Amino acid sequence: MLPQLSLPVSAFKRVVRRLLQVLCVLSIVVSLTACNGSQPPRALLNEALAMQIQLTQSAIASSLDLTPMPIAPSVSRVRVEDQESFALGDEQGLRISGRFDWQLPGDRVQVDSPFELFLQRGSRGQSWRLARPKGGSDDRQAWLTYPLGLDKA
Repeated sequence: MLPQLSLPVSAFKRVVRRLLQVLCVLSIVVSLTACNGSQPPRALLNEALAMQIQLTQSAIASSLDLTPMPIAPSVSRVRVEDQESFALGDEQGLRISGRFDWQLPGDRVQVDSPFELFLQRGSRGQSWRLARPKGGSDDRQAWLTYPLGLDKA
């Protein structure tokens, strides 16, 4: 037989209300932590996009037998439209796509472009690397990765 609680109804309502408030706060904190932990900071996305532009420019210059110009583009207004996890070799990667504005130094034209980034989170979850497909054999995609955030370390 269970003992009966002899709380007044108003005290019981206060306890239930307090428990609901605590549960709401905990669920908000957990959901915010989950969202923040899966996406890199905006500054890192800007850096990854600028690096991807520079790597693409270098690859084009190399294929045309031109000397690559080390010009860092200015990246702004990044709009993430889609984000999903994927297998990056034996690790987990993050595929992010959307649109962004960029501009070369000294150029008056600002370009609005779509983007697709492949990022790899560091083993301790404290760093990120830009991943670019390299090709591969059979069903296995090979990747080249480039560290991000080194200038802020």
